[in-house]
Amino acid sequence: MTVTDSVRRRTPKAAKTNSVFKKVVMAVSGILMLLFLIAHMIGNLHVFQGAESFNDYSQWLRSFGEPALPPRTLLTAIEVGLLVSVVAHMWAAISLWRQAKRARPQAYVTKKSVVQSYASRTMRWGGVIIGLFIVYHILDLTFGVANPDGTDSTPYDRLVASFQNPIATTVYVVTLILLGMHLRHGVWSATQTLGQSNRRRERTVNAFAVAFATLLIAGYLVVPAAVVFGLVD
Repeated sequence: MTVTDSVRRRTPKAAKTNSVFKKVVMAVSGILMLLFLIAHMIGNLHVFQGAESFNDYSQWLRSFGEPALPPRTLLTAIEVGLLVSVVAHMWAAISLWRQAKRARPQAYVTKKSVVQSYASRTMRWGGVIIGLFIVYHILDLTFGVANPDGTDSTPYDRLVASFQNPIATTVYVVTLILLGMHLRHGVWSATQTLGQSNRRRERTVNAFAVAFATLLIAGYLVVPAAVVFGLVD
């Protein structure tokens, strides 16, 4: 047996192990981001309790862990962890896509359905857009650098000022819609990875994914809608 033959025999096993690792990275980073999204959405709803309640909540996030830890330590750790999760998720997704493309250099004769193909493209490009939006979102509402009210304003004032800006609000809404599509397809894809190929289960999982993504995104969209329609000012 030649060295080349040995390498060829080991390659499929190595590639399979590599794929499993990337899928684990994608799953873990996805779960971490999902937990953050749920907690962040619940926190945003404090805005309906008024400026004082929302600002107190924002201050609690910055002071949580004191005096054992310096101010903003845990919040910064969460933000860094979120950014790392996004980068890891994108790396795993793009790497798996390129790996699958190399394994199938020729396109299928029968193409995927239009809906599935569109959802897959949304996963790739939507992930990039969401990653860029997170950076902008932190600069806008957390630090105030990109906010119309500036860095000296309160978190409540920055939120209202941002959503009174039509461009910022449009970017926020579009990104959230992409995020909802990303979540729905992500849940569906995860079940395929786990081998849940039964058609009845697929319908149930798809219904759950749609309902979950819709409710989560609605929880986010209700805040800018309240500002736009004057319910929060």
